[in-house]
This record gives sequence, structure tokens and C-alpha cells, in this order.
Amino acid sequence: MAKYIVENSGPLYGEVEISGAKNAALPILAATVLTDGVCEINEVPRLKDIDVMCRILRSLGAKVEENWDEHTVTVDGSGINVSEVPYDLVKLMRASIFVMGPLLARLGKATIAQPGGCAIGNRPIDLHAKGLRTLGARVMISEGMVYAAADKLTGALVYLDFPSVGATENIMMAAAVAEGTTIIENAAEEPEIVDLASFLNRMGAKIKGAGTDTIRIEGVEKLHGARHAVIPDRIETGTFMVAAAITRGNVLIKNCLPDHVRPVIAKLIECGAVIQDEMEGMRVRGDINRLVATDIKTLPYPGFPTDMQAPFMALLTTVSGSSTVIETVFENRFMHAQELSKMGANIRVDGRVASIPGDKCPLEGAQVVSTDLRAGAALVLAGLVAKGTTEVSQIYHVERGYENFVEKMSKLGAKIRLVED
Repeated sequence: MAKYIVENSGPLYGEVEISGAKNAALPILAATVLTDGVCEINEVPRLKDIDVMCRILRSLGAKVEENWDEHTVTVDGSGINVSEVPYDLVKLMRASIFVMGPLLARLGKATIAQPGGCAIGNRPIDLHAKGLRTLGARVMISEGMVYAAADKLTGALVYLDFPSVGATENIMMAAAVAEGTTIIENAAEEPEIVDLASFLNRMGAKIKGAGTDTIRIEGVEKLHGARHAVIPDRIETGTFMVAAAITRGNVLIKNCLPDHVRPVIAKLIECGAVIQDEMEGMRVRGDINRLVATDIKTLPYPGFPTDMQAPFMALLTTVSGSSTVIETVFENRFMHAQELSKMGANIRVDGRVASIPGDKCPLEGAQVVSTDLRAGAALVLAGLVAKGTTEVSQIYHVERGYENFVEKMSKLGAKIRLVED
């Protein structure tokens, strides 16, 4: 098993280029199932989850070519004729559920193992099934398998009990070629939803309202191939913003969209960081003011993102004053608090509320475990400012979501290396 060895690094300086968003690329790749044409997807990050999705597409009969020098994936869907996703691929990645809606629309049936919960909490597919049933599909969940079939998909009014990103995307993809009009109410508003809608519209779909809580889809008979560039990763952007702040550094973040990280910008400014817009990107400075405490509460977009909660908690252990973190999205997303406590942070957790006393307890290096993707990033950030050496194990979580993480951090001056245990 590989692990990160992280040492106190001092302030980070320099510039970093943000990769394409994994959480946008995955549903976009799944959407290529909807057409028998050729789709070229650009700005795709080279990550293990992307590799799994490409393998899924191949298992369905698609021809997939990856050009990582150009960060491009080309999918020829003309040969797609398999409606069942192999279990050995489903178990590797929850996002495999994204092909259910497109397969149902393309072949009239889909069979996929039910993705289970994960370390940060349960993420059931009930809303996916409810939405597809509303469009006319027959969906049965039995003994860990999801079976879906439809003679014809018909547009309908779909109300989501919770603005689930995955359910919104699955329903939107299926509705793109359903007969009639579909309206999704209480839809997720994340930028990744907008990016998927943009790709679908390039393919010939008629989707309006993506990015709001009401999405309207006029079903079309057929979609064609298209070319599309994936948006920059807003969580990677936020992570490097916090890296600059926690090390009291000065980092220029390139290829980012500030509008997608407004809540993170606001909270960093409340802490005393300075954010400057420049021609080449966004500069984050933690070296001008003394950083102080603030409170955060995670919410669906456009609120503070749950994926930034762990990295921001690491920052709050180093500032002056007491902070409170409230997690409303996932019920079990404070496991990194226990790992940070191994490094000396005195974090008190009560249900979905964490209290952080700030810099009263300086961080010290320790052996810690990356319990999930964002927790792993948070532990690395803490290790950059902790006294001594920090060993972060189970880093496969981190590598699922950050492209060239060690290389990018090292370029900024971070003392981090990957070693095989």
C-alpha cells in the first residue's frame, strides 16, 4: 500500500494549474451512451475513476480512445449493445450508476449492481429510481441489483425530495430522448449539472434551466456526437486555495472559475486571507493578515460545499479563535476529525457539529489514515504545517480525485512524497 510522507513545508509559493472536474467528466462520459455517434471529451483528468468509467463504456460495446497527452477521451458509441454493467467495475466506483439512465434510454433496459454507501455516509439510489419510474420505467431493486426496463420513456413532472446531483443527472440524461416534456423540480444546481446539460445540448438535446432548481427538458428523437471541454474542478480549486491559506503562502491558481467557489472565497476572506483576481487566474494569500476563526455550514450548491468541509477544518485548527463546523449533507463526514486529533487538534464532535478551538493546540506529525477522498487531502494540508513528519495511508482515496497531486504540491514547495509501504 502506498502512502504520503509529508513534512512541515513553510509557506507555499508559485502557481498551480487546475485539472478538469472529475464530477463533471464522469456523467458526461456516461452520456455518450445516448448516441451511436462519436464524442470527443476534452480536459478530462487522468484519474482512477475516469479509467473505471472508460472500462464500463468498453464493456457495453463502445470504442474508447484515451489520449492523456491531450487529456482527451474519444467515445464511439455505435457498437453499444450490452445493457448490464459488470459487477467487478460497479464495485470500484459509485458513479457507475450514471449509465443507468442512458442505457435505459438507448436500449430500453439496464442492469447494474446497487452501489452501496461509503465512508462519508449513505447515498441511496432511491431518487434515481423514483425519477426513472416517473418517466415510465419499471425499476426493481432486489438482492443488491437494480433492474430497469421501459418500452417507452415519456416526459413527466419529477419532484426530487432532495436536490441530489446524481439523480438530477440520471433523470436529465434519460429525459433528453424521452417523448414529450420533462420538468425536474428541486433539481440540484451544481456547476457539474450545467456542464452536463451543455454537453447534452451540443448533442442535440433541448434542456433549459440547468443551474436553477427547475430544469425543463424537451425530449428529442435522437442525439448525435459532439465535442466538449470539461469545466475546471472547483473542489481541487478550493483545496489549493486552502493550501495557500493554511501554509500562510502566496499561490496563483490558474484555469479556475471563481464563480464556482464563491462560498470558499467568502469564508477564506472571513478568516483573513486575501483573494486577488488576476489575468491568469486567482491569487490566494495567507501571508498578509493574521488568520482568525469562522463558522461554516455545508449545504447543497450554491452553499458551502460538503467536499470542502474536511480541508477547511484542517485550516481552522491553525487559526486564532474557536470555530464551528456544521455538516448537513452527509451523516458521517467527520471521520477526519479523529485523524486530525491524532495530530494534536482538539476537535469536539457532537452529531453533525464539530467545535474547533483553533491554534491553542499546535499540530504535530503523526501516522494518520485517509478515510475518504477529501479527508485525505485535509490530512496532507495539516501535515504541511505540522511539526515533524506526517504519514498518510490509504491514499488511493486521494488519487481518485486529484490529478498529479504530489507533483502539483511539490511544485509549490510542499515537502511531500509518495512511497510504497
